[in-house]
Amino acid sequence: MNPVISVMLAVADADEAARWYEQALGARQLWNVGGVVGLEVEGAPFFLGQPEGNGWDTPTVLGNRTVRIEVFVDDPDTFIARAANAGADGSVDVIRDHQTPWGTHRQGGFIDPYGHLWLVGDRSPLSSHP
Repeated sequence: MNPVISVMLAVADADEAARWYEQALGARQLWNVGGVVGLEVEGAPFFLGQPEGNGWDTPTVLGNRTVRIEVFVDDPDTFIARAANAGADGSVDVIRDHQTPWGTHRQGGFIDPYGHLWLVGDRSPLSSHP
């Protein structure tokens, strides 16, 4: 079986954040153990956790981003628009076409209400390139 790599995002209130990700990204809750929530978006798992003095914290407390989440979807424009309509800041990286060694890659981004930077693009980087 192939490994699955995921991220856990530090948030002050995991239940509140889970509700936002469900609305804004169409996330589905996998499980909730109180303070830690498992979610998935279009089959990709990610997790939310409330820091408890265990060596990590939220971007708001740290005053800086702690992670950059990369998402690859069929329609990045719609994904970003949905997040922006739910309150994400879509001005940080306006979606546009980027010229890459493998051709055009459409990507943009947003900052969610919890301070996490999301970059959302088409699936072109996931293909094998010579």
